[in-house]
Amino acid sequence: MKLRIFLSINAIIMLCQGAYATLLPTIVLSQYGVSHGPVESFMARYAGLGTFMMGLLALFSRNITDRKAQRAVILTLLIANVIGVIISVSGVISGVIGASGWLVVGFYLFFVLGYAYFLFLKPKTA
Repeated sequence: MKLRIFLSINAIIMLCQGAYATLLPTIVLSQYGVSHGPVESFMARYAGLGTFMMGLLALFSRNITDRKAQRAVILTLLIANVIGVIISVSGVISGVIGASGWLVVGFYLFFVLGYAYFLFLKPKTA
């Protein structure tokens, strides 16, 4: 898979999820089995904003050809997704979010593996 396609997939998923959490936080919280008072809804909007920003970074960096800039973007998104895996797993294990949180873990893990591939395994000439 090409980096441009992978970034596009990441952008679509993160932009949709970020917009969803920002605009409809109580519905998102309900889907994860989280109580949704005003404070939780407010914080869900902040989380949605962060997710949306990751999507924007992926979207706007799809056409970068400079290797150093690509590496910076890939490393940024790799680290963000690793942190996403850790937070999501801890939320599911602790019972803060329901079992549907494993789906979120899966998405983050998919992107961790993809960005690790592009950073460490993909040949530089490709």
